Amino acid sequence: MPASSSQGSSHPSPSVAAVAMVLGSISSIQVGAALATGLFDEVGPLGVTFLRTIISALLLLIIWRPDFRLDRERIKFAVLFGFVLAAMNLTFYASIDRIPLGIAVTFEFIGPLGVALITSRRRRDLIWVAMAAAGIVLLSGGIGDEGIALAGVILAVVAGFFWGCYILLAQKVGQKFSGGQGLAVAMIFSSLFCAPFGVADGGSELLAVSVLATGTAVAILSTALPLSLEMEALRRLPTNVFGVMMSLEPAMAATIGFLLLSQDMSAAQIVAVALVVGASAGALSSARAPAPIEP
Repeated sequence: MPASSSQGSSHPSPSVAAVAMVLGSISSIQVGAALATGLFDEVGPLGVTFLRTIISALLLLIIWRPDFRLDRERIKFAVLFGFVLAAMNLTFYASIDRIPLGIAVTFEFIGPLGVALITSRRRRDLIWVAMAAAGIVLLSGGIGDEGIALAGVILAVVAGFFWGCYILLAQKVGQKFSGGQGLAVAMIFSSLFCAPFGVADGGSELLAVSVLATGTAVAILSTALPLSLEMEALRRLPTNVFGVMMSLEPAMAATIGFLLLSQDMSAAQIVAVALVVGASAGALSSARAPAPIEP
């Protein structure tokens, strides 16, 4: 979608539109994750991941109609991006099967925070490192009790690593493909990577009508809609600005977990989430800002 200059107050500027895209993505992902947990007992977290990925791939193919006449370089980026998406989603869903949504996203956010610190080498960034470390240490104090299982934490951190890879790759994919075509092609490969895990976890229950219906809703909320919004936002916003806005995600996850899943958080956990959000926003705001991708 080409960026256009503002011709009046009735039309939002590209940056305002991009901000709205990021906020919409944050909300959609967390509501979708909360909805997905309702399917865990039927098809397992890996089954849900596969279901949402393959349905998302079909939806994105319809929406973006990608050109499959790909050169070797674009195939390479699509396969790599698909692998990153699969690994990020498989480990994240396995994590929220074990620990509360807000806690999982907070640990997962180590990935984007790491990306921010790599791209910004100012001394003041040590402040953000210390703040994030304090939050993680405070949150880690509940591992083994307070509903925080070590396996869930490890899975969330691994998901965070792949989240960081996603942020770095998204702009490259946006440069190689037009619109959301790169995401659509990558999602095909992602569903192939997820297939053996999902089928093993979900079995024949993946074909149940009720599961497919809920899975479609999860796919729209958790994958197709937010990833499309993020890909478009990254074309209009510098990476650091995008990252600052994404730093709201742990707080949004905790809020959705409380409202939709009745997942209470202790005062210490709330403070820990706030520390990580603050550290992420600070670090990401001072990261080097590459120019936005031209649509």
